[in-house]
Amino acid sequence: MPVERPVPVERPVPVERPWPLNAPWPLNAPWPLNARGRWGTQVPGLQWDIMSGTTKSRVRRISRRDLGKIALASAATLDSAQPIPAREAQQKYASALDGFEDKVDISAFDPVLFTKTLHDSAPLRMTFRAGTRAAAEQWQKTLRAKVVELVGGFPGNPAPLQPQTLEVRDFPAYVREKFVFQSRPGAAVLGYLLTPRKSRTPHAAVICIPGHGRGVDDIVGIDEQGRDRTVKVDYEYDFAVQVAERGLAAVAIEPMAFGCRRDPVTAAKGASATACQPAAGSALLLGQTMIGWRSYDVMRTIDWIATRKELDPSRVGLMGISGGGTVTLFAAGIDPRIRAAFASCSLNTFRDSIMRVSHCIDNYVPGILNWAEMYDIAGLIAPRPFFAESGEKDAIFPIAASRSSFARVKHIYEVFGAGDMAGQETFDAPHSFWGKQGLPFLAKHLA
Repeated sequence: MPVERPVPVERPVPVERPWPLNAPWPLNAPWPLNARGRWGTQVPGLQWDIMSGTTKSRVRRISRRDLGKIALASAATLDSAQPIPAREAQQKYASALDGFEDKVDISAFDPVLFTKTLHDSAPLRMTFRAGTRAAAEQWQKTLRAKVVELVGGFPGNPAPLQPQTLEVRDFPAYVREKFVFQSRPGAAVLGYLLTPRKSRTPHAAVICIPGHGRGVDDIVGIDEQGRDRTVKVDYEYDFAVQVAERGLAAVAIEPMAFGCRRDPVTAAKGASATACQPAAGSALLLGQTMIGWRSYDVMRTIDWIATRKELDPSRVGLMGISGGGTVTLFAAGIDPRIRAAFASCSLNTFRDSIMRVSHCIDNYVPGILNWAEMYDIAGLIAPRPFFAESGEKDAIFPIAASRSSFARVKHIYEVFGAGDMAGQETFDAPHSFWGKQGLPFLAKHLA
């Protein structure tokens, strides 16, 4: 039977203690190493038993504070010992292909480039090719039905609205009413009606859809603490308030997954956290889309407007920014009751926006590139008035693609004989609401 041999124990080398026994360990004194590079076995005048927390002969106890000082001093000593040029020469690890760039085609590992290549060969079977107004009208009829199918379809029998007013407040230029209604069973919509004081009834009504952020509060003059504000702030600049200040009634609604229409887990993350994930992802699993759900909310808002005697359901406009602008394109393209539309910082191409950089999943419609591009969706609005604005420094909706997309929309309007009904403004700013020409455009065509 093998004999168990004792493990040899290193003994500390005696060192003359250069300070009193009961004095604290000096901050700048290095903690010495033994011959094997182990910490704490060779110490001037003392030995510390780390495992048991006790001290041997000729030892004093070391407090946790002393140990912390020792660790900091030692780390600083080691760090300063490493030459700076050597540290700077180290390259950050990027991927498993580091160092093999000359052996493989790096572009073949780029998924964004791969999807752009697929886009270039996408069928776009229903993209606009008509040369006459009659052919263009037939194109709209066919593509509109396909788009409704792609976004998941709509309920055949609208549910009762069950409208309710929660609050009415007076402001110098308008009256603000907070209301709710049922869009579909289990899905309620909150909104604000801003009725201008100076214009005559019934008012033209503009449905206003915010982009990603805190939801409808961002466009009706409510700050992060739920208080009224008078200064319009970036990036949406309370554009529903601007609508009311121009003499139009603003009907600003909360998009699904924003603001008060979020689950408790998301709401706990803060006012700007959206519930698009998992809600928009859940829609895809059900064969539906968040764009379809939000577009249907717009359609039900028109139904609600028809119940209000101070509003004119024959003069309904629709506007939105960013994700709200995307809803504007789809909802106005689908529902001809919308008399005029204004899309801010949203008209682009799928290829150069949501296929190029990371966007929220609520912007995606499965299979749409088999049939059409974004400019085709906007073309469904023709010949009704349509205005688009884009920031020249917009990083997520690049200006070149916004211009080229609008040029295609303009062509569709020209085939309808309504080229003057489509307008565009670009401005020297990033992704933000502008409205200098867009709001007067809406006011003119809803008069």
